[in-house]
Amino acid sequence: MSFSDVKPHAVSHDAVPPEPAAFPRSRLPVSPRLSVAALASLRYLGARPVPSILDAGTARFVTSGRVAIALALREMGVGAGDAVLVPSYHCASMIEPVIWAGATPVFYRIRPDTSVDLDDIAAKIDGRTRVLMATNYFGFHQPLAALRTLCDARGIQLLEDCAHSFLGEHQGRPLGSFGDYAIASSMKFFPVYEGGCLVSSRHPLDAVRLQSAGLGFEAKVVLNTVEDGFAYGRLPVLRALLAVPMMAKNALWGRIKATRHGAVQALAPGSSDGGFGFDPAWLTKRSSVFSRALVKIVSRRRMGELRRRNYQRLQTALAGLPGCRPLFNTLPDGVYPWVFPLLCDEPQVLFRGLKQDGVPVIRFGEYLWPGVDATVCATSVDLSRRVLQFPCHQELRKDELDWMIEQVRQHVRRGAPGVSS
Repeated sequence: MSFSDVKPHAVSHDAVPPEPAAFPRSRLPVSPRLSVAALASLRYLGARPVPSILDAGTARFVTSGRVAIALALREMGVGAGDAVLVPSYHCASMIEPVIWAGATPVFYRIRPDTSVDLDDIAAKIDGRTRVLMATNYFGFHQPLAALRTLCDARGIQLLEDCAHSFLGEHQGRPLGSFGDYAIASSMKFFPVYEGGCLVSSRHPLDAVRLQSAGLGFEAKVVLNTVEDGFAYGRLPVLRALLAVPMMAKNALWGRIKATRHGAVQALAPGSSDGGFGFDPAWLTKRSSVFSRALVKIVSRRRMGELRRRNYQRLQTALAGLPGCRPLFNTLPDGVYPWVFPLLCDEPQVLFRGLKQDGVPVIRFGEYLWPGVDATVCATSVDLSRRVLQFPCHQELRKDELDWMIEQVRQHVRRGAPGVSS
């Protein structure tokens, strides 16, 4: 089957949830938002930083993880007639760059704990295979040493997908250092509006030449990052000071859109607003000055400690709920999770109820690529349907985390037979 001319679609779920626009805005931030605490983490000054992909090798900062994947494939010489092994549990952002490169995605199986099926990978390597993409799901690493050994033995390259694992280490090495190339998404871990990176511990990145996307892009990133913080009660003093200029900006932008009938050129990649689609125009653009500065300024130690603490709080609080269990039994040392994944027996009703009440729940891999069904990997279809993810990022306040936990408990018990809330 050719995958070059098709779009992602929903796997055969019990029911596809409504479009995001049908739900109210989340009452808590799904991803980190800029706050005073993020910028003034004085007690973390001088502390040993948590290992991250930036410790793995030379880095190039781009506008998204999907752009970084495309650049990695280009650097690895992937083109027409080649095959790229990709996990059957995925999002469109992982597959679209493969299609753009002219290659064919070949989907391999994963296990219920999201670890790769090494035997299935080995069986699917053939003369066309150029690259194996391995994803550290939700921040939990794959058997990276074994994957490295397999790739070296079979003469293919390893692309380490750290979109969920900007932070972390394995066997004393930072995640991102096992692959020929590695990619990450800054937006999932830092309070930034856009950002991703391409890293290599094995190859120079001199051929990856990037340029600014322009003053409009730089200004939009600053404004959107600050406004996202305002939207969830962060930076209250700055919000008060900028109230009048922000109102003027919104009025001016609304007038521009009206006079151009809504057809205004995008100043930032669609990925920053949660959009689908891969736009090659951003392959030559570097991440904004503002986002790159925040990646340097924000304390990785604080980020790592608070993510682990929030994750463990969720794991303890949601353990034992009827019809649900954490996807991972433990939180190993060296793992700094992206989100908290919960495996649910009745995900559709629970998802809709939580979204309707403003709980920030997401579903990674909800839409699998056409042709990826239970015959390809039943586990991937099951996880795409049953795993709900809840934020555990460093900018959640205690009262917000407590509210989210109580909402999840109430909705789960409400839907469980014979259990009253």
